[in-house]
Amino acid sequence: MAEEAAPHPLVEPGLWVERIGSRVFSPGRPALFLDRDGTINVDTDYPSDPAEIELRPQMLPAIAAANRIGIPVIVVTNQSGIARGYFGWSTFAAVNSRVLELLGEQGVSVDMVLACAYHEAGAGPLAVADHPMRTPNPGMLIEAGKRLDLDLKRSLIVGDKLADMQAGQGAGLAQGWLVDGEATDRPGFAIQRLCDDDDRDGLVAAIEKLGPDA
Repeated sequence: MAEEAAPHPLVEPGLWVERIGSRVFSPGRPALFLDRDGTINVDTDYPSDPAEIELRPQMLPAIAAANRIGIPVIVVTNQSGIARGYFGWSTFAAVNSRVLELLGEQGVSVDMVLACAYHEAGAGPLAVADHPMRTPNPGMLIEAGKRLDLDLKRSLIVGDKLADMQAGQGAGLAQGWLVDGEATDRPGFAIQRLCDDDDRDGLVAAIEKLGPDA
């Protein structure tokens, strides 16, 4: 994979941390953490073409609720396609910009994006097995928590893989919603299913309870 000259918000070779927008959050707020591919947008298997990006509409009310009550919306996404040489950070940037653009067209917004490209099947500095920033490890959530001074215990996570739930549990969250999954209780962490409109309404209600006036 050729080195890319374009500037990107990389804090290390395989970790992207980007603050989106200018909203200011008071210390100690919870956050809504979201996986990207398969949760916010349809997963097309290593998405690399901005023109193919399609939102999953079920997430829009949840993001809108978080925006409305003033808690950060944070995307945490594994991007092993970069480590594997399928595409580079510039392609990730283009795809991610399209995701954010489509969200903006629906009147909702994201406040931070973290992406981890490390993977054992990668090459060079990205060839790291079980990197602490790659889910199911909680590193990206903890990093966001430090940067925005979040209350992780009250934060929520939504993802389409069990690894997303494990990352949430590892970061000290109490609840997660698993897209097209089943509800499960783990020690100190409850996995809720996110399959239909009732599940979506339950997620929105849980987000609204995080508001200052709830």
